[in-house]
Amino acid sequence: MDIDPSRLVQPDRVHKRVYTDPAIYELEMDRLFGRAWLYVGHESQVPKPGDYFTTRLGREPMVMLRHTDGSVQVLYNRCAHKGARIVPEGSGSVGKFMRCLYHGWAYHCDGTLLSVPLRSGYEDTALDLQAPQFSVRKAARVASYRGFVFASLAADGPDLETFLGGVATSLDNFCDRAPDGEVEVAGGVQRVIQRNNWKIFFENLHDTLHAVATHESSWRAAKEEYESMPPGTPKPFEIVIVDGNGEPLEFWEKLELKGYDRGHGYMEGIFTPPTDPVSLAYVAALKDKQGEARADQILRVNRHNTIVYPSCSPHTSFQQIRVIRPLAVDRTLVEIFTFRLKGAPDATFQRALKYTNVVNSPSSNVMPDDLEAYNRVQEGLGSDGGDWVSLHRAAGREQPIEGGRASNGNSEMPMRNMFQAWAGYMRDAGEAS
Repeated sequence: MDIDPSRLVQPDRVHKRVYTDPAIYELEMDRLFGRAWLYVGHESQVPKPGDYFTTRLGREPMVMLRHTDGSVQVLYNRCAHKGARIVPEGSGSVGKFMRCLYHGWAYHCDGTLLSVPLRSGYEDTALDLQAPQFSVRKAARVASYRGFVFASLAADGPDLETFLGGVATSLDNFCDRAPDGEVEVAGGVQRVIQRNNWKIFFENLHDTLHAVATHESSWRAAKEEYESMPPGTPKPFEIVIVDGNGEPLEFWEKLELKGYDRGHGYMEGIFTPPTDPVSLAYVAALKDKQGEARADQILRVNRHNTIVYPSCSPHTSFQQIRVIRPLAVDRTLVEIFTFRLKGAPDATFQRALKYTNVVNSPSSNVMPDDLEAYNRVQEGLGSDGGDWVSLHRAAGREQPIEGGRASNGNSEMPMRNMFQAWAGYMRDAGEAS
């Protein structure tokens, strides 16, 4: 069946096959996830030599590992002998070297072969243990930006900073909000398997008009709970972050959306300056370390759900990152990591955990709304009820900015922007990588 991006992606609509066709999904693994810079993890997840963290890049099982020289390595999680995964899923420490449990082949923490059992058994054979194929293969390219580690499985392409373009400033702000200028992963990870194509999740992150309808049950419950409290009661943080989805459509229309080359983007203007004691104590700590002028500059950056296409979504205001791992054409793993701002009061970290739990955890009152919507979209797209998905809202009204485009909050510009990048990757020429 024909897979021609120009026939599947048009300026204001996309064909349903981009979400439902297994052959297109397989091509995405090669041309998109096999070429783009993908988020691997954060350096704080491997603080000591020998520490490791496993993940996936596209189809490939990978391991991020701290080498004995202090560098962060990203390797295929595969022994060069029989192909067994060298380290188990999750995180831990291999010590000074990796050792495969199957036959005991051992490797330095940069993947180079250290030793094999009964080396004499390979004498006078065609096997050359000095050949590169008998070391653990590395990701073709690895780079770190402010501690966020990315890798590309392709040897050629733009460097990481060029790839990030306009959304590099979101990663800057993520770290700058720490009084000490650094962040670290803390509080574990939450994982959700969604019954939908990975692109549906990304589109929803900047779909402002879904909030009032999709989340009506949760925001109405939050408003009713607050109304039942004694008059004058300060609105609890949990209610603030849930009932905000009930803002009228005029509120969402006034927000600003930015879309950048290669599919990236973010939403601006959603949060009002907080005045609760936890926030005020944090602001005081930031001003104490950074000075009032610099702290005000940092806090004026007001972003929600930055998209680093096609692998992750950092949230600068509540210090979390959601990582997207496609599993099949209709299955997506989303991992949610929470970060601690170094130098901030502990209550700031507890607030970030609360945001993760209330809004994005599998047991929250908000995420199930989204999951039900995603699943209904996936099921509907599998029907014969129509062939095209509309992306017409505010088409042609976006304004050019450096490296991208801007629109107000009622536009489907972010979806069109992502599909423009998607089509570029899916063409053989590879100009989008």
